[in-house]
Amino acid sequence: MSIPSAYLGVIIIWSTTPLAIKWSGEQAGFLFGVSARMAIGTVICLLILAVMRRPLPWHKAAWRAYASVAIGIFGAMSCVYWGAQFIPSGLVSVIFGLAPLITALMAALWLGEKTLTPAKWLGMALSLGGLTCIFAQQMQFSDQAWKGLLGVLLSVTLHSFSAILVKRSQTQLSVLQLTSGGLLVSLPLFMLSGWFGGADWPITLSLRSILSIVYLGLFGSVIGFMLYFYLLRHIAVSTVALATLITPMCALLMGQMLNGEHITLQMAVGSALVLCGLALHQWGAALEASCRTWMLQTKWRREKLG
Repeated sequence: MSIPSAYLGVIIIWSTTPLAIKWSGEQAGFLFGVSARMAIGTVICLLILAVMRRPLPWHKAAWRAYASVAIGIFGAMSCVYWGAQFIPSGLVSVIFGLAPLITALMAALWLGEKTLTPAKWLGMALSLGGLTCIFAQQMQFSDQAWKGLLGVLLSVTLHSFSAILVKRSQTQLSVLQLTSGGLLVSLPLFMLSGWFGGADWPITLSLRSILSIVYLGLFGSVIGFMLYFYLLRHIAVSTVALATLITPMCALLMGQMLNGEHITLQMAVGSALVLCGLALHQWGAALEASCRTWMLQTKWRREKLG
Protein backbone atom coordinates (compact mmCIF):
# COMPACT_ATOMS: atom_id res chain seq x y z
CA MET A 1 0.00 0.00 0.00
CA SER A 2 1.27 3.47 -0.82
CA ILE A 3 1.77 5.87 2.08
CA PRO A 4 -0.33 8.67 0.45
CA SER A 5 -3.27 6.25 0.01
CA ALA A 6 -3.02 5.12 3.63
CA TYR A 7 -2.80 8.74 4.77
CA LEU A 8 -5.91 9.70 2.77
CA GLY A 9 -7.78 6.75 4.24
CA VAL A 10 -6.89 7.83 7.77
CA ILE A 11 -8.07 11.38 7.06
CA ILE A 12 -11.43 10.20 5.70
CA ILE A 13 -12.04 7.79 8.58
CA TRP A 14 -10.96 10.28 11.27
CA SER A 15 -13.17 12.98 9.72
CA THR A 16 -16.28 10.81 9.88
CA THR A 17 -15.58 9.08 13.21
CA PRO A 18 -16.71 11.88 15.62
CA LEU A 19 -20.18 12.12 14.09
CA ALA A 20 -20.50 8.32 13.95
CA ILE A 21 -19.53 8.17 17.65
CA LYS A 22 -22.24 10.72 18.43
CA TRP A 23 -24.89 8.76 16.52
CA SER A 24 -23.84 5.34 17.85
CA GLY A 25 -24.61 6.32 21.44
CA GLU A 26 -27.88 8.18 20.84
CA GLN A 27 -30.18 5.43 22.13
CA ALA A 28 -27.95 2.80 23.69
CA GLY A 29 -25.50 4.97 25.64
CA PHE A 30 -21.79 5.43 25.06
CA LEU A 31 -20.69 2.24 26.87
CA PHE A 32 -22.80 0.00 24.65
CA GLY A 33 -21.77 1.94 21.55
CA VAL A 34 -18.03 1.61 22.13
CA SER A 35 -18.24 -2.02 23.36
CA ALA A 36 -20.33 -3.12 20.36
CA ARG A 37 -17.93 -1.34 18.01
CA MET A 38 -14.89 -3.08 19.48
CA ALA A 39 -16.62 -6.47 19.52
CA ILE A 40 -17.39 -6.14 15.79
CA GLY A 41 -13.83 -5.02 15.11
CA THR A 42 -12.35 -7.92 17.07
CA VAL A 43 -14.46 -10.53 15.24
CA ILE A 44 -13.53 -9.06 11.84
CA CYS A 45 -9.81 -9.06 12.69
CA LEU A 46 -9.91 -12.66 13.91
CA LEU A 47 -11.75 -13.74 10.75
CA ILE A 48 -9.13 -12.03 8.57
CA LEU A 49 -6.34 -13.73 10.53
CA ALA A 50 -8.06 -17.10 10.10
CA VAL A 51 -8.55 -16.64 6.35
CA MET A 52 -4.93 -15.53 5.92
CA ARG A 53 -3.74 -18.30 8.28
CA ARG A 54 -1.68 -15.80 10.23
CA PRO A 55 -0.94 -16.74 13.84
CA LEU A 56 -1.28 -14.20 16.62
CA PRO A 57 1.93 -14.31 18.71
CA TRP A 58 1.66 -14.09 22.49
CA HIS A 59 5.30 -13.88 23.51
CA LYS A 60 6.50 -11.22 25.95
CA ALA A 61 7.36 -8.59 23.31
CA ALA A 62 3.99 -9.13 21.61
CA TRP A 63 2.17 -8.67 24.92
CA ARG A 64 3.96 -5.36 25.44
CA ALA A 65 3.00 -4.21 21.95
CA TYR A 66 -0.64 -5.23 22.42
CA ALA A 67 -0.76 -3.46 25.78
CA SER A 68 0.63 -0.30 24.16
CA VAL A 69 -2.07 -0.48 21.49
CA ALA A 70 -4.75 -1.15 24.13
CA ILE A 71 -3.93 2.13 25.87
CA GLY A 72 -5.00 3.92 22.72
CA ILE A 73 -7.98 1.67 22.03
CA PHE A 74 -9.49 1.23 25.49
CA GLY A 75 -8.19 4.35 27.22
CA ALA A 76 -8.58 6.88 24.43
CA MET A 77 -11.81 5.47 22.99
CA SER A 78 -13.55 5.24 26.38
CA CYS A 79 -12.72 8.86 27.13
CA VAL A 80 -13.75 10.22 23.73
CA TYR A 81 -17.05 8.29 23.72
CA TRP A 82 -17.84 9.64 27.18
CA GLY A 83 -16.83 13.18 26.27
CA ALA A 84 -18.78 13.18 23.00
CA GLN A 85 -22.01 13.14 25.01
CA PHE A 86 -21.47 16.73 26.12
CA ILE A 87 -20.02 18.59 23.12
CA PRO A 88 -20.69 18.76 19.34
CA SER A 89 -19.01 16.13 17.20
CA GLY A 90 -17.06 18.75 15.25
CA LEU A 91 -15.35 19.99 18.41
CA VAL A 92 -14.27 16.44 19.23
CA SER A 93 -12.19 16.49 16.05
CA VAL A 94 -10.89 20.00 16.75
CA ILE A 95 -9.62 18.98 20.19
CA PHE A 96 -8.12 15.82 18.69
CA GLY A 97 -6.23 18.22 16.43
CA LEU A 98 -3.97 18.82 19.41
CA ALA A 99 -2.49 15.34 18.88
CA PRO A 100 0.59 16.60 16.94
CA LEU A 101 1.45 19.01 19.75
CA ILE A 102 1.10 16.46 22.52
CA THR A 103 2.82 13.81 20.42
CA ALA A 104 5.74 16.13 19.66
CA LEU A 105 6.24 16.83 23.37
CA MET A 106 6.20 13.12 24.19
CA ALA A 107 8.44 12.28 21.23
CA ALA A 108 10.97 14.85 22.42
CA LEU A 109 10.94 13.35 25.91
CA TRP A 110 10.93 9.62 25.09
CA LEU A 111 12.07 9.21 21.48
CA GLY A 112 14.75 11.89 21.49
CA GLU A 113 13.20 13.70 18.50
CA LYS A 114 14.63 17.23 18.59
CA THR A 115 11.79 19.01 16.90
CA LEU A 116 10.67 21.66 19.41
CA THR A 117 11.74 24.97 17.86
CA PRO A 118 10.56 28.46 18.96
CA ALA A 119 8.04 28.44 16.11
CA LYS A 120 6.58 25.18 17.36
CA TRP A 121 6.30 26.53 20.90
CA LEU A 122 4.46 29.53 19.46
CA GLY A 123 2.16 27.13 17.58
CA MET A 124 1.39 25.37 20.85
CA ALA A 125 0.57 28.70 22.49
CA LEU A 126 -1.81 29.62 19.64
CA SER A 127 -3.57 26.28 19.86
CA LEU A 128 -3.91 26.61 23.62
CA GLY A 129 -5.47 30.05 23.11
CA GLY A 130 -7.92 28.58 20.60
CA LEU A 131 -8.82 25.79 23.00
CA THR A 132 -9.45 28.34 25.75
CA CYS A 133 -11.72 30.28 23.39
CA ILE A 134 -13.70 27.14 22.59
CA PHE A 135 -13.93 26.20 26.26
CA ALA A 136 -15.32 29.62 27.20
CA GLN A 137 -17.91 29.46 24.41
CA GLN A 138 -19.09 25.99 25.28
CA MET A 139 -19.50 26.86 28.96
CA GLN A 140 -22.00 29.55 27.92
CA PHE A 141 -24.19 26.88 26.29
CA SER A 142 -23.94 24.03 28.77
CA ASP A 143 -22.61 23.60 32.29
CA GLN A 144 -21.69 20.02 31.29
CA ALA A 145 -19.41 21.06 28.42
CA TRP A 146 -16.29 21.04 30.59
CA LYS A 147 -16.76 17.27 31.03
CA GLY A 148 -16.71 16.74 27.29
CA LEU A 149 -13.69 18.96 26.73
CA LEU A 150 -11.67 17.35 29.52
CA GLY A 151 -12.73 13.86 28.43
CA VAL A 152 -11.57 14.42 24.86
CA LEU A 153 -8.35 16.09 26.06
CA LEU A 154 -7.59 13.02 28.17
CA SER A 155 -8.43 10.85 25.16
CA VAL A 156 -6.01 12.62 22.83
CA THR A 157 -3.29 12.44 25.51
CA LEU A 158 -3.74 8.66 25.85
CA HIS A 159 -3.87 8.35 22.05
CA SER A 160 -0.54 10.16 21.70
CA PHE A 161 1.01 8.19 24.55
CA SER A 162 -0.04 4.94 22.90
CA ALA A 163 1.52 6.03 19.59
CA ILE A 164 4.81 6.79 21.32
CA LEU A 165 4.85 3.40 23.07
CA VAL A 166 4.11 1.56 19.81
CA LYS A 167 6.86 3.51 18.05
CA ARG A 168 9.33 2.77 20.86
CA SER A 169 8.56 -0.95 20.84
CA GLN A 170 9.89 -1.29 17.25
CA THR A 171 7.85 -4.45 17.00
CA GLN A 172 8.05 -6.65 13.92
CA LEU A 173 4.39 -7.65 14.19
CA SER A 174 2.22 -6.87 11.19
CA VAL A 175 -0.34 -4.09 11.42
CA LEU A 176 -3.11 -6.73 11.38
CA GLN A 177 -1.52 -8.57 14.30
CA LEU A 178 -1.06 -5.32 16.21
CA THR A 179 -4.67 -4.32 15.65
CA SER A 180 -6.03 -7.77 16.48
CA GLY A 181 -3.94 -8.15 19.62
CA GLY A 182 -4.79 -4.66 20.82
CA LEU A 183 -8.51 -5.29 20.29
CA LEU A 184 -8.37 -8.67 22.06
CA VAL A 185 -6.68 -7.09 25.07
CA SER A 186 -9.10 -4.16 25.05
CA LEU A 187 -12.40 -6.01 24.54
CA PRO A 188 -12.58 -7.59 28.05
CA LEU A 189 -11.88 -4.14 29.52
CA PHE A 190 -14.77 -2.66 27.55
CA MET A 191 -17.08 -5.47 28.66
CA LEU A 192 -16.10 -5.00 32.31
CA SER A 193 -16.62 -1.26 31.99
CA GLY A 194 -20.09 -1.86 30.60
CA TRP A 195 -20.88 -4.32 33.38
CA PHE A 196 -19.71 -2.10 36.23
CA GLY A 197 -20.93 1.06 34.50
CA GLY A 198 -24.48 -0.26 34.39
CA ALA A 199 -24.79 -0.33 30.60
CA ASP A 200 -28.04 -1.99 29.50
CA TRP A 201 -28.57 -3.94 26.30
CA PRO A 202 -30.95 -1.74 24.29
CA ILE A 203 -34.32 -3.16 23.29
CA THR A 204 -34.43 -1.19 20.03
CA LEU A 205 -31.90 0.74 18.00
CA SER A 206 -32.45 3.20 15.19
CA LEU A 207 -31.07 2.37 11.76
CA ARG A 208 -28.68 5.32 12.11
CA SER A 209 -27.26 3.97 15.37
CA ILE A 210 -26.86 0.46 13.95
CA LEU A 211 -25.11 1.69 10.80
CA SER A 212 -22.86 3.96 12.89
CA ILE A 213 -21.78 1.09 15.14
CA VAL A 214 -21.13 -1.21 12.17
CA TYR A 215 -19.23 1.53 10.34
CA LEU A 216 -17.08 2.22 13.39
CA GLY A 217 -16.51 -1.49 13.96
CA LEU A 218 -15.32 -2.09 10.39
CA PHE A 219 -13.68 1.17 9.34
CA GLY A 220 -12.95 2.89 12.65
CA SER A 221 -11.67 -0.15 14.55
CA VAL A 222 -10.16 -2.38 11.84
CA ILE A 223 -9.27 -0.51 8.65
CA GLY A 224 -8.59 2.77 10.46
CA PHE A 225 -6.30 1.20 13.08
CA MET A 226 -4.46 -0.88 10.47
CA LEU A 227 -3.82 2.18 8.29
CA TYR A 228 -2.76 4.15 11.36
CA PHE A 229 -0.24 1.55 12.54
CA TYR A 230 1.00 1.12 8.95
CA LEU A 231 1.79 4.85 8.85
CA LEU A 232 3.42 4.72 12.30
CA ARG A 233 5.79 2.06 11.01
CA HIS A 234 6.82 3.95 7.86
CA ILE A 235 6.86 7.66 8.77
CA ALA A 236 7.60 9.84 11.80
CA VAL A 237 5.00 9.72 14.58
CA SER A 238 4.62 13.51 14.54
CA THR A 239 3.91 13.38 10.79
CA VAL A 240 1.20 10.77 11.31
CA ALA A 241 -0.44 13.03 13.89
CA LEU A 242 -0.52 15.83 11.31
CA ALA A 243 -3.61 14.20 9.78
CA THR A 244 -5.52 15.90 12.59
CA LEU A 245 -4.73 19.25 10.95
CA ILE A 246 -7.11 18.39 8.11
CA THR A 247 -9.86 16.41 9.81
CA PRO A 248 -11.27 19.09 12.19
CA MET A 249 -12.66 21.35 9.47
CA CYS A 250 -14.19 18.37 7.65
CA ALA A 251 -15.76 17.13 10.90
CA LEU A 252 -17.12 20.59 11.77
CA LEU A 253 -18.79 20.90 8.38
CA MET A 254 -20.23 17.40 8.57
CA GLY A 255 -21.61 18.05 12.05
CA GLN A 256 -23.26 21.24 10.83
CA MET A 257 -24.74 19.73 7.66
CA LEU A 258 -25.73 16.26 8.89
CA ASN A 259 -26.39 16.76 12.61
CA GLY A 260 -27.58 20.37 12.83
CA GLU A 261 -24.66 21.45 15.03
CA HIS A 262 -24.40 25.23 15.21
CA ILE A 263 -20.97 26.78 14.78
CA THR A 264 -20.79 30.17 16.49
CA LEU A 265 -18.29 32.89 15.61
CA GLN A 266 -16.33 32.31 18.81
CA MET A 267 -16.16 28.56 18.14
CA ALA A 268 -14.98 29.25 14.59
CA VAL A 269 -12.31 31.67 15.85
CA GLY A 270 -11.14 29.17 18.48
CA SER A 271 -11.00 26.37 15.92
CA ALA A 272 -9.09 28.62 13.50
CA LEU A 273 -6.55 29.44 16.24
CA VAL A 274 -6.06 25.75 16.96
CA LEU A 275 -5.50 24.98 13.27
CA CYS A 276 -3.18 27.98 12.81
CA GLY A 277 -1.19 26.80 15.79
CA LEU A 278 -0.95 23.33 14.29
CA ALA A 279 0.15 24.75 10.92
CA LEU A 280 2.80 26.88 12.63
CA HIS A 281 3.89 23.85 14.63
CA GLN A 282 4.36 21.85 11.44
CA TRP A 283 5.80 24.41 9.04
CA GLY A 284 7.13 27.05 11.43
CA ALA A 285 10.72 25.80 11.24
CA ALA A 286 10.77 26.11 7.44
CA LEU A 287 9.20 29.57 7.66
CA GLU A 288 11.72 30.58 10.30
CA ALA A 289 14.60 29.39 8.11
CA SER A 290 13.21 31.26 5.08
CA CYS A 291 12.90 34.48 7.09
CA ARG A 292 16.43 34.10 8.40
CA THR A 293 17.75 33.56 4.88
CA TRP A 294 15.82 36.60 3.60
CA MET A 295 17.22 38.79 6.41
CA LEU A 296 20.78 37.67 5.71
CA GLN A 297 20.37 38.32 1.98
CA THR A 298 18.88 41.77 2.67
CA LYS A 299 21.77 42.60 5.00
CA TRP A 300 24.30 41.43 2.41
CA ARG A 301 22.72 43.63 -0.30
CA ARG A 302 22.74 46.67 1.96
CA GLU A 303 26.36 46.14 2.86
CA LYS A 304 27.22 45.69 -0.82
CA LEU A 305 25.37 48.85 -1.84
CA GLY A 306 26.67 50.84 1.11
